[in-house]
Amino acid sequence: MAAELHVELVAADRQVWSGEATLVVARTTSGDIGVMPGHQPLLGVLESGPVTIRTTGGGTVVAAVHGGFVSFADDKLSLLAEIAELSDEIDVKRAERALERAKSDADASAERRADVRLRAVAVH
Repeated sequence: MAAELHVELVAADRQVWSGEATLVVARTTSGDIGVMPGHQPLLGVLESGPVTIRTTGGGTVVAAVHGGFVSFADDKLSLLAEIAELSDEIDVKRAERALERAKSDADASAERRADVRLRAVAVH
């Protein structure tokens, strides 16, 4: 079993993060999953939620991900997201305003997106 896995986090419009990791935790339609080196091959549908990547250097990368797919084989993990942004790219005040606006508009999907962005910042 290898000690690391190669991770590619890609959004529809850009490559968000790429590197080596020891663990990745993501939310799928089947529930939260953790992928470590040597994991069985998988293919899943991503739900909106934070993705946490434990890097081989001991750091943590957190991203807010909204939909997409996850695949893993041969110690290569691909997260292909509709929308993804790293926690340090998120403007907290703007996300809080978006959450309040979504609540007042009763827009459940916008509320979920804003909530995921704020959770990604809180995890990091």
